[in-house]
Amino acid sequence: MIQQGFGDQSCSHTWVFQWHTQFKISRTSVDDDEHTGRTTSCTTPETVARIQELIRQDRRRTIRNIAEEVEVGYGTCQWVLTEELGMHRVATKFVPRILTADQKQQNVNVCTELRQLASDDETFLSRVITGDESWVNGYDPETKRQSSQWKSSMSPRPKKARQVKSNFKSMINTFFDIKGFVHKEFVTTGRTVNSGFYCEVLQRLHEKVLRHRPQL
Repeated sequence: MIQQGFGDQSCSHTWVFQWHTQFKISRTSVDDDEHTGRTTSCTTPETVARIQELIRQDRRRTIRNIAEEVEVGYGTCQWVLTEELGMHRVATKFVPRILTADQKQQNVNVCTELRQLASDDETFLSRVITGDESWVNGYDPETKRQSSQWKSSMSPRPKKARQVKSNFKSMINTFFDIKGFVHKEFVTTGRTVNSGFYCEVLQRLHEKVLRHRPQL
């Protein structure tokens, strides 16, 4: 009835029960209890600016470290970072290597040149050969569908041994163009894969292309 009469200005059902419990255990005051801790003034613009400056100096700082240095609570510091500054912590992304400014510019120049070649010559992409490498196991597994067979209701269900991956594993280099495979070869066991190895592979690829597809 009180909630219907006063709306949001009245206590909720839960708070009424909580106050009733407090009064039953001899509480007489309706004021908040005194407690130790920092005041709400810790979220001043100066504090927010200080936290932002610490983050700019070292973005790997933890919330606890920042809170101790600024002398605010852990929850307050977290709220400033996420709500006031709109930041969130993310893990570092691993990449093959960090490129320098010159290397990035070289990549841009190469991509721009290839784009211009594709724009000027409609047959350019059909003459491009792409290479890739992959590890393969030394066995040819049979799929479940390939091993299926017809049986009558009276004949027993066929069985086969579970395939186990072979200990033999090899790297294969493949090259293909718009029409399909151009060249493929396995890397021999114990061979070091370096720039010299790939120069030999590209030389064999070049010779094969000249023999079979001179138009490329």
